[in-house]
Amino acid sequence: MNCKMKEKKLVRMLHRGFACILCSGILLCTGASSAAAGGKKDVQLKTAEPVPMPEDGSLPAPPPAQIEQDVSRPSYFHDLPSGDPVEFKEVWGYVMVDREYEYDPSMPITDLCYFGVEVDSYGDLEPIPNVSKIKGFKGRTHLVAACSSRSLTHFVLDPKYGVRQNIIDSLAKASRQYDGIQIDYELVPARDAKNFRTFLADIRAKIGKEKWLTVCVPARVKDIKDDIYNYKTLEPLVDRIIIMAYDQHWSTSEPGAVAGMDWCRRIADYSVTVIPQKKLVMGLPFYGRTWQDTSYGKAWYFSGVNRIMNENDMHVIQREDGVPNFTFKTEVTVTGYFDDTYSLVERCRMYQTKDIDRIAFWRIGQEDPSFWPWLKVKK
Repeated sequence: MNCKMKEKKLVRMLHRGFACILCSGILLCTGASSAAAGGKKDVQLKTAEPVPMPEDGSLPAPPPAQIEQDVSRPSYFHDLPSGDPVEFKEVWGYVMVDREYEYDPSMPITDLCYFGVEVDSYGDLEPIPNVSKIKGFKGRTHLVAACSSRSLTHFVLDPKYGVRQNIIDSLAKASRQYDGIQIDYELVPARDAKNFRTFLADIRAKIGKEKWLTVCVPARVKDIKDDIYNYKTLEPLVDRIIIMAYDQHWSTSEPGAVAGMDWCRRIADYSVTVIPQKKLVMGLPFYGRTWQDTSYGKAWYFSGVNRIMNENDMHVIQREDGVPNFTFKTEVTVTGYFDDTYSLVERCRMYQTKDIDRIAFWRIGQEDPSFWPWLKVKK
């Protein structure tokens, strides 16, 4: 279906908060699919067709101007930081399987985390990604092991189900082509807190001291009673703790920064009191999020369809093989928060004031490309 977007953009930058409010005319089309967001796009210009000469001998009318649209060019005044680049002892970066091309050897990365390997429905590890696909990297490599189901995480961690030892043995075997294993189990059930700690201890024993063992944990600003991811209890079991200091606001929350500066400051203030400096790695986001004040893309009761048609003065339908459908235009407000070079450098400098000298970025490929010259590894 041919859906033509009627655009009416209002962009407002809120000083350094990087909030964008965008109002656009949206055409809702039944059965229409939305375009997937992507990274840099190749610029393609239409080839101009030959212009016919008028029979009266006059000059032909000039063709319409062809304007090259570079979608990678910042759409706003892209102010950059002042001063010197930020330096850290370790810089960790995440690369996704099948997006290895987004890594560039010029990036100042000391530790590359390959995301990753999941547990399948049968309690086995999925095929281990081949680290040789990441070209030109000379530093340490870490295989990220994840489990994206709360119930499956329970069956993996609890020894009585017989899955746990198989996963540990498989991770140990996989570690042969890596410098370390990183555990990113973000859905550990409350009753499995002890099982999670012994799981880490057993992996450590299996892979030995020559391999690194690291763990990802959610952000905390204080001690929480019976916390599964208690920093103090996990610290002795691993070589590094990567704090995921992002998703302060998420897709279903109220709009707000992915990682607000004051929130990150409080995370840092707490973390440095419970994790030794050598083991603390502070995570930063490269991505942004958007929210809409109104969304029509969902399933509806008949009464709901009737209501939105009335609210939008839509009183005519079409039928396709007898099935009713409709199309109407409406206006929505989109609010977006994201990070660019300015905000990333500001956050890095804030962490430096807390004596944090190890950072990690989720993830390579999502960043403002002008950020990399502002980041260096300490020699």
